[in-house]
Amino acid sequence: MPVSDSPLLIDVIDEVAWLTLNRPEAGNAIDLPMARALVEASIRCQTDASIRCVVLTGSGRLFCTGGDVGLFASAGDQVSALLSELAGTLHMALARFARMAKPLLVLVNGPAAGAGLSLAICGDVVLASRSAHFTAAYGTLGLTPDGGVSWVLPRLVGLRKAQEILLTNRRIKADEAEAIGLVTRLVDGGDLLEEGRATAEQLAGSAVAAVGAARALLQDSFSSGYETQLEREARAISAAGGGLECREGLAAFFDKRVPDFKGAR
Repeated sequence: MPVSDSPLLIDVIDEVAWLTLNRPEAGNAIDLPMARALVEASIRCQTDASIRCVVLTGSGRLFCTGGDVGLFASAGDQVSALLSELAGTLHMALARFARMAKPLLVLVNGPAAGAGLSLAICGDVVLASRSAHFTAAYGTLGLTPDGGVSWVLPRLVGLRKAQEILLTNRRIKADEAEAIGLVTRLVDGGDLLEEGRATAEQLAGSAVAAVGAARALLQDSFSSGYETQLEREARAISAAGGGLECREGLAAFFDKRVPDFKGAR
């Protein structure tokens, strides 16, 4: 990645957008410039058709320690207003990452806490270094969860386990995180970037429009009745069947070759 003072590095390589949290001296803590940079990046990733996969990771030893506690302290009596702006800005980015019609891969290179936990678990695929661990941490500061963690976490690990993680602030080590479904799988630290590149390449080469529609179906499934979800699935698969990806997929199946979904535009 290029050397930069920007709080977020953005590098697009082979139709994959690599986003790197870039405040290693502060544990990649989220301040307003970083939150705003994430919004700008999310808009670009959502709207740029040449980007087929998005990867989020951190620089240095830590993935993200959450909100910038030093910033909170310096705000004094205005901390409530600051938190409203900071969380609201971060949430704008997360909403766009969640709703974009392309996959999101998160590479958790080290410990994640607070809003860093939210960022760590927001991906469709989450690869974590064995050095990673996860802590909610909000209660130790007298704060409540943000970053969508109260929505995502119980859907990943169940309500009872989510209650323990959020209310007791117990640290979840890497092995347990994999066992309970907090992350997709663990990777030896030295192999994380290489494994991430291979996974990003695979995702970017997939039927991205179909993947985007599948993401939307999964997100809506918890608020849908069974029959409603069946109707949504029927509409989605019908729309996909009329697209170039399906045409290429069928042609490749009968030609006994690997489909070229990147060319199906």
